[in-house]
This record gives sequence, C-alpha cells and structure tokens, in this order.
Amino acid sequence: MVKEIEITLDQIKRYARALHCPTRWRIIHLLGGGEKSTGEIREHLKGSCHSTGEQNLYYHLSELSSAGIIDVDRYREEGGGAPEKVWKLTLERITINLLGGELTNECEDRHDKKK
Repeated sequence: MVKEIEITLDQIKRYARALHCPTRWRIIHLLGGGEKSTGEIREHLKGSCHSTGEQNLYYHLSELSSAGIIDVDRYREEGGGAPEKVWKLTLERITINLLGGELTNECEDRHDKKK
C-alpha cells in the first residue's frame, strides 16, 4: 500500500476534485480505521449530516478511487446476493511540491481562445 506520495502542481487538480467534498473526508477518516464494506460506509454516513443515497455514495467512492486515495480490497459475499465491495485506504499523506511540474502560459491560452 502506498502510504505517502508527492504531487506536482500539474497533478493537484486530480486530488482537489476528489477531496473537495466533506462527505469524502468522512469516508477517508472511516477507512483510516480499517477496511469497510460499501454497506458499512453507508451506515456510518447515515448517522451524520453526510447521509447519501446509494448512487451518490458510489459516485463519492468512484471519485476517491479514481484519484488513488481508496481502492477495493476485496469482495464480500453474504446472503447469496451480489458480492459487496470492501474498500481500503491507499494513501495517508499527499505532499505538494510547489516547484515541481511545468507552468503554463495562461495569457497565451486566453489569447488563443479569443481567436
């Protein structure tokens, strides 16, 4: 498991998108205590102001997974239904290298868009 990564300014948008939502921070903190199934995450959120519907929860989990912050650890089969995903935290720390990456020329980009 990757516990810590360093990102550049070029990569910051990916993580900012995944981390902008308080519900996702709740999910991260819950998974910091160990792996949890989708149902366990839903139940945990249900008791807070971050309660969310099933589709919305999968959206939050997908955004965190796409950024590499969480991942499916395994599938749990119970009761003969479809297997349930069990999630784990894959990152505990993200460090931003403010001098890493390339700066774009925003003035040129704006000028090109006006043409």
